Amino acid sequence: MESRNYDDPVKSPVIQEIILSNRIGAISVELAKRLNIEPVKALQLFYESHTCADLHDKATGLYLYGDLYVADEFMREKAYN
Repeated sequence: MESRNYDDPVKSPVIQEIILSNRIGAISVELAKRLNIEPVKALQLFYESHTCADLHDKATGLYLYGDLYVADEFMREKAYN
């Protein structure tokens, strides 16, 4: 049995990218609230972060965690850099 079953639309790489993009938007909104900045600025800061790189890297497993946890990771990264 082949491991890539694209009969399930959720497993499609295109759909997975849409889901990740949506999550990044939600994380950026949360960061904007926490940092009291505009969401676009929060999105820029997040995309430039190590946390965002980890979210895109399946090997880290960060993508398995919820958006608030990822936002917490970003805040920890920001505090230590």
